Amino acid sequence: MTKKPQTSKEAAEKVVKNIRRKTRQTYSAEEKIRIVLAGLRGEDSISVLCRREGIAESLYYSWSKEFLEAGKRRLSGDTARQATSPEVKDLRSESLALKECVADLTLENRLLKKSMTGAGEFEE
Repeated sequence: MTKKPQTSKEAAEKVVKNIRRKTRQTYSAEEKIRIVLAGLRGEDSISVLCRREGIAESLYYSWSKEFLEAGKRRLSGDTARQATSPEVKDLRSESLALKECVADLTLENRLLKKSMTGAGEFEE
């Protein structure tokens, strides 16, 4: 297959799309919660709220669904959460230190047992 050459309009649209992608606003969790709670309060319609915040209504509804699902899981007793990367690193290093400690104690225990039974021979 051969590619057809892009027209100037297609090239311009591609440039605009890339600019929009790179300048897209990212919202923190706190901002998402604030927006969803404003929608749940019902003081303004969802469309007015979304226009004011500069987001699509579909984005609002997906945030709202995630928010309500998370609340439902939390209220049902599911307190498990995803560990953050620093937490995982800390836990791995702690686990390694504990394994080394167990290995040292095991070796020391074996040496003590050998010294008690005499020259490494077991009594029968």
